[in-house]
Amino acid sequence: MRRLVAETRLHPADLILPLFVREGASEPVPISSMPGVVQHTRDSLRKAAHDAVAAGVGGLMLFGIPTVKDAVGSAGFDPEGVLQVAIRDVVAEVGADAVVMSDLCLDEFTDHGHCGVLAADGSVDNDATLEAYGRMAVVQADAGVHMVGPSGMMDGQVGAVRRALDGAGYQDVSILAYSAKYASAFFGPFREAVESTLRGDRMTYQQDPANSDESVREVLLDVAEGADLVMVKPAMSYLDVVRRIADEVHVPVAAYQVSGEYAMVEAAAANGWIDRDRVILETLTSIKRAGAASILTYWATEVARRVR
Repeated sequence: MRRLVAETRLHPADLILPLFVREGASEPVPISSMPGVVQHTRDSLRKAAHDAVAAGVGGLMLFGIPTVKDAVGSAGFDPEGVLQVAIRDVVAEVGADAVVMSDLCLDEFTDHGHCGVLAADGSVDNDATLEAYGRMAVVQADAGVHMVGPSGMMDGQVGAVRRALDGAGYQDVSILAYSAKYASAFFGPFREAVESTLRGDRMTYQQDPANSDESVREVLLDVAEGADLVMVKPAMSYLDVVRRIADEVHVPVAAYQVSGEYAMVEAAAANGWIDRDRVILETLTSIKRAGAASILTYWATEVARRVR
């Protein structure tokens, strides 16, 4: 009876699997704070992508970890950089059957760990960063990506990326805008995953967790600049924001169940404090119920198999 009248249903195609690939890795590298998640080699990345798509997962979001980082994140513009190589590999493996997405941000590639180019005083230079994002978008599109995910929360980033893509002839490459990305403590394990070298914090460009009106304004600006989808990140502590944005816009809304949210469930389950399988489905159902059309989750493949 409950199944017959359920108001909210998870479907494998709703799920997007984030994947990390490490340049030069000869075997997958476990991420200690995210049990079950690894930094992939090129071979293991292709296998993980294949397994996810075979389970029915709708999308794959790729993150690259280079061997060398510098002040401007030049590995992010290199056509042979780790992320561009990963895009080509995954598109060749599953590109006909899933949406291949790539993170469009400098934080994985800069030695200071910030999401943008730094000015002389150490602050993030918004406009110089927009130029860098445009270059990144084009090399990712050259590699064959279907959708880019500008995640740095720079003002005007969606418009800059859209102009760069259109100018290079990539009108069909779409944009998943990280429109409401909060300066959250839940990102901690992710920084291990991408070997972040962040100095300081990101409170000058990511949002204040106390604000939701600001998120609505940011989302509306991104939609006006050409966002095809908009994102709320993190998800579980911001379900009210997901709901508000879903009610405000007429583009699909995504939500990212981030590393800290994943790690808390896995840690509690490992201690026998919660029923892991039920809690995973409950968290994802709550995100869907709040209004998310798509959910980025590290459990995507596992959950897709279960709900299918």
